This record gives sequence, structure tokens and C-alpha cells, in this order.
Amino acid sequence: MVDALSGMVDLGMFSREVSAEEEAQGAWKTAVAKDAVLATCNAKNPNLPMIRKQGLSKKAFADLFLLEKVHYWKDYFKGANDSRINVYTRSDACGAAQMWGLFLGASQEALHGIGVFGDPGMADAVKNDRMGLGYNNVVYIYDIQSRKKYQGLEVIPIDLNGDGRISPDEDFYGSLDSVMTAIKNNVYPSPPARALYFVSKGQPKDELVKLFLEWILTAGQNFVSEAGYVKLAEDKIQQELKRLQ
Repeated sequence: MVDALSGMVDLGMFSREVSAEEEAQGAWKTAVAKDAVLATCNAKNPNLPMIRKQGLSKKAFADLFLLEKVHYWKDYFKGANDSRINVYTRSDACGAAQMWGLFLGASQEALHGIGVFGDPGMADAVKNDRMGLGYNNVVYIYDIQSRKKYQGLEVIPIDLNGDGRISPDEDFYGSLDSVMTAIKNNVYPSPPARALYFVSKGQPKDELVKLFLEWILTAGQNFVSEAGYVKLAEDKIQQELKRLQ
């Protein structure tokens, strides 16, 4: 954003919503794809069968990340052991933490946990801690080639209707493709799903920049899934193309 607003670059990649303050400074955005933040735990967590079966509600996630206290697995999952939950959060300002905070009704600064830097750092921290709990962008949880979860990581399902169990329509975490379908169809909530943008200083006037953005919104959408992201819905694509005119 800083580089785009200063004119240092034509386009900057941006993974959160553009603020009113940034728009007042001339920020102009084009949605190009969608992504999401998912909660994670260690694949060797002894409570994994219960985690998969019950998931966690939005309220439970809020307790874990917003209440500065010691948490135990048995307090959230019936039949779980009495081990402590080691909660991890991001130490760097980032779109993933902002979107996870917004999902919980808070800011990134309000999230409590052991601070780790970057998406790779978060994934590694949870992989190396059997009692760890964190969150990552989709492409750091699922391998783009195999479309399966990376070894050592498991997703904690969101109990969307709060009934204490994960029903078939809430269980879409088995592969990258099934998660992407849930994000595209707005089954997975937004936030923590969100649009990804290119930002510029004002609406682009350079014809090459405009052609590049038009390509991304048309033929370029064919490569979005291969890169591990979610295509924009057709009505959103048409809306963005109209804004470019």
C-alpha cells in the first residue's frame, strides 16, 4: 500500500480490505481472487478425533484468542485430555491476522497467543507443537500440487450453526478443492474469507496496466485455482471490469 500510494509501483498486492483512510489518500482497488484464513492444529494431537467431530464455534475461538488466560483442551472438547492449549498468533502486521481478528469481532492487536512471524512461521510452530493451535492462509495448509493438507497440519472445523458437532455440510476441509468451493459459494464465512486485491494510486490510466488487470479478470482467472486461490464469482468479475472502464 505504501509503495502504491507513493507512486513507486503501478500495482501493489494487498490481502485485506482497504480502509477509509487509505481511500482518502487515493487508494484504488481491484479484486482479483479470494482467499481465507483457517484455524489449525497439530495432526498428531491426541484429541484430533474429537476436534474433527465437534469443531469449534465462533464463540469458542473468540474465547481462545481474546481471553488472556490458560486454556485446556478438555474445556472445549468432550472427552479430551487435560493438556494445555498452546495458542499461536502472528507477531507481524498482516492480512491473515486482521481477517481472523475481524471474524472474532476484534482487531489483530486484540489477539492473544505466542507471537510468530509470517505464515510459514505459524505453520511450523503448529507442526512442531502437538498441543498447538493457530491459523493460516489456505495455501500454507494445503499443498497446491497434491491438493491435500501438508503433513503435520490439520484444520479445526468451524461449527457454523453452533450445535456442537460438524455436520456433513460443514465438513469441507478434506481437500484444497473442497475448501475452495466452500469459499467461492460463501459457505465458509467472510471474514475470515476475503478478497485479494491489487491497489494503485487512483484509477489506473496507463493502458498497459489496464490491459493487465483486464487479463487477470478474464483469461487470468483460469490460473487462480492452480495457484491455490479461489476464482471470483462471475458477477464480481463483471463488476470489477466495469469499474476499469
